[in-house]
Amino acid sequence: MLGTSTLWRDLRRSEYSPNYRAQMGGVVALVSSLVDIAATASQHSFGSSKNYQKELRDLAAAVASIRGDLMYRRIPGPIHFNLDDNASSGIPLLRNMERIVVLIPQAYVGARSMDVYPFSSDDTPRSKLMAPDALDNPEHLKFALKGCLAASLCYVIYNAIAWPGISTAVTTCLLTALSTIGASRQKQILRFAGALVGGFLIGMGSQIFILPYLDSIAGFTVLFVLVTGVAAWFLTSDPRLSYFGLQVALAFYLINLQKFAMETSLSIARDRIVGILLGLFMMWLVFDQLWGARAAVEMKRTFISNLRLLAELAREPLSKELKVATQRGHALRETINANFDKVRSLADAVLFEFSSSRQQDLALRDRIRQLQPHLRMLFLTRIALWKYRVQLPGFELPKPVAMAQEEFDHHLATTLDGMADRMEGKSSEGSDNFKRSVKPLDQTIRTYASGKSHEVAAQFGTFLSLSRRIESLTLSLDVEMQRKVIVGGTR
Repeated sequence: MLGTSTLWRDLRRSEYSPNYRAQMGGVVALVSSLVDIAATASQHSFGSSKNYQKELRDLAAAVASIRGDLMYRRIPGPIHFNLDDNASSGIPLLRNMERIVVLIPQAYVGARSMDVYPFSSDDTPRSKLMAPDALDNPEHLKFALKGCLAASLCYVIYNAIAWPGISTAVTTCLLTALSTIGASRQKQILRFAGALVGGFLIGMGSQIFILPYLDSIAGFTVLFVLVTGVAAWFLTSDPRLSYFGLQVALAFYLINLQKFAMETSLSIARDRIVGILLGLFMMWLVFDQLWGARAAVEMKRTFISNLRLLAELAREPLSKELKVATQRGHALRETINANFDKVRSLADAVLFEFSSSRQQDLALRDRIRQLQPHLRMLFLTRIALWKYRVQLPGFELPKPVAMAQEEFDHHLATTLDGMADRMEGKSSEGSDNFKRSVKPLDQTIRTYASGKSHEVAAQFGTFLSLSRRIESLTLSLDVEMQRKVIVGGTR
């Protein structure tokens, strides 16, 4: 019922290394999809034959195995199902669940022991003050400009009409711009409802019917605790309703916590509420009307952007300086991770939009949600291979192998750009060149691995395994996207 919003938030705010957060983000996305599919499958009826029961028991055992490994901080071992035997299963969506369970251990490809990995010292420390991609991601600048425009309009309006009492409009813009839960239209409903309930009903109601009978701080404390408890109950409920609780508390606090005394003037409460409503109106006007787009359109655009960013990551490093290349790589990874979260949030937002294109938008949402885990797994595998490309200490490659990898990565980037072009309705090259680039890399690695020590051969084997995994994921994603091409908001 609650989904994975709280888990996503905790993961983003954690002090884990960027690699670990990216890998755990992939696991959370896969588990979220698994829960959604299992909830859907539970609405269907199926037989009680021994074959069905055995398949369900095998799936449950695989999930329990992964859970046990994670509880004891072990890297989950590989899971295998007979995924090609589609005809044998009479349970709806079982094959989809099995495929997701198989992908979960693969999210840890290239990972070390979980006891030492989360706070790895070879990753760039996470900035406390600014996001790692604050100066590279234009979305941060766009968000700042929108918030500044909304607050500035509120400031101009209440000064133009000489009504300084509604200056809470600026504060409202600053506070409400922090939320990322739910759809924009849903947010506006919760904002207005919260302001009305917390301001007019509770705030002004308490001034008329309760505060005149209180003569001590103890009585006001009881009132404050009760209102805060109600607001907190909503705030910690379903993520799609939690914003209502925040608005209730905000409206009540702006009325009754402005000075060290009980507020007796109703005009002040009126001004606070009008200011809140003005701020909310400006946020709606700027964020949703003047500078907004349908959630489905934005979701598709963000997914395409991730394809192109992943192509850029495949071409990195473009600089010969290790420090510059590392900073650029981390910035790209943070942006891609943020886009994965944004696609997931926008997918929820599509459900709250109603227009003539709703069915097409829902179909687009379903396709992108199916493709998202595959793209995330490709991203995670690319991160594991990135250290070889940058030639970090301990991951150096001979020059011929490095050149073969660079050629492989070039065709990978071209293939990803081609997928993005097809989603935009443009013509693009197929993946034939990418398929042909794998063999030279394989042959070069085998040539240099022969006759080497066991340790060197194992390193080459890991590198080749990761490269083959990228090949498999890329071709699989390309086939899925060609099977039902997403163009113009339809499939």
